[in-house]
Amino acid sequence: MIQHLKPTLNAWHLWGLAVGLVISGEYFGWSFGWGSAGTLGFMVVALFVALMYTSFIFSFTELTTAIPHAGGPYAYARRAFGPTAGFIAGFATLVEFVFAPPAIAMAIGAYLQVQFPDVSAKAMAVGAYVVFMTLNIVGVRTAATFELVVTVLAIFELLVFMGVVAPGFSTANFVAKGWAGQDTFSMAALGGMFAAIPFAIWFFLAIEGVAMAAEEAKDPRRTIPRAYIAGILTLVVLAIGVMVFAGGVGDWTKLSNVNDPLPQAMKAVVGENSGWLHMLVWIGLFGLVASFHGIILGYSRQIFALARDGYLPGWLAAIHPRFGTPYRAILAGGVVGIAAIFSDELISFGGLTLTASIVTMSVFGAIVMYIVSMLSLFGLRRSEPTLERPFAALGYPVVPAIALVLACVCLVAMVWYNTLLAAIFAGLMALAYLYFLSTHRQRAALLPAAATAG
Repeated sequence: MIQHLKPTLNAWHLWGLAVGLVISGEYFGWSFGWGSAGTLGFMVVALFVALMYTSFIFSFTELTTAIPHAGGPYAYARRAFGPTAGFIAGFATLVEFVFAPPAIAMAIGAYLQVQFPDVSAKAMAVGAYVVFMTLNIVGVRTAATFELVVTVLAIFELLVFMGVVAPGFSTANFVAKGWAGQDTFSMAALGGMFAAIPFAIWFFLAIEGVAMAAEEAKDPRRTIPRAYIAGILTLVVLAIGVMVFAGGVGDWTKLSNVNDPLPQAMKAVVGENSGWLHMLVWIGLFGLVASFHGIILGYSRQIFALARDGYLPGWLAAIHPRFGTPYRAILAGGVVGIAAIFSDELISFGGLTLTASIVTMSVFGAIVMYIVSMLSLFGLRRSEPTLERPFAALGYPVVPAIALVLACVCLVAMVWYNTLLAAIFAGLMALAYLYFLSTHRQRAALLPAAATAG
């Protein structure tokens, strides 16, 4: 019998999820982009990526509201182009959402080490997995309410950070050697800017995860557009503010290769023993927790939907008899994430740190999914012109085309500057495709039920 998730989430829950899924990107990860692009070069890249995400969200919302399905992009691509396209979108989304949490968990460990230097960051990262997988299993409404609360606290803390470091801000600090280590723009700086694209994407990565809560949303045709639009506007403002203030308080090069740039930036203004610094560490954890917890919700729904429709082993689609959550999918993603945390030698490539490598792998999945989703939007406009679209893509076809073209530019740049990681991503997709081919009969048997779920 087909398994369904219950609609329990309102617009505030969904806004909290939209922002919470992403907000850890304001706390860490993005500063690795300074290492290759510099502050000014990275600012240009971040604005470029913000344009891509804004146009993407105003287009993607059409798909989410027209086809509210826990599989999100996978469901749209399957409906537009068939099972193979559904596989590509589903695999890409799975890579994005399974590889993002270990990077965030490592940042949680780095933040906690500021307070507890003798405790292993990896041990604390694993502890975070245990706590938040448990919370997600207990119930989606409880999880979403928690997500909303920690997201609001995380936003408050980012505003506090900007206010506390503002007296130490200097434009001269921010622009010094701001073009990839040089004071003036050059072709070398342009190369560094392209290399920094994954870290600008990290500012906004996973906002599309709200689509995977669509089955659990009350009146998704109204609540999801509100959550998406308010969410992307919130995140653009926060991303620019955090980047500018952190880069202007001292030597920004010291923040370009660390997992905790905000505490380190605040140290330059208030010193190591300030109460403000300790408050940032503790309250700042809410930003990391919000994304970590929200992405666990996202990857579990993706695994659940793929398993329910025969793209993954069917036992992963089991729903807990008491809590009504896809508990096996939650645990399965956690096992992969914890393995990634302890795979330093396997995942660190091309001089990148473990965190930077995991971030880049997650971004590969995201960009492929964005491209397939925009193609699906165009495909469904042609094949199903009468499909009810409660929120039609703004500025169609220009705005979706902008999102598609910019996503393609990002993918080409990422492959060029991360050849080995791109090859690994392609290799994983090839292995998954072999499984996809071997389970054709399994999907055929589930076809009527899958069509009902979609």
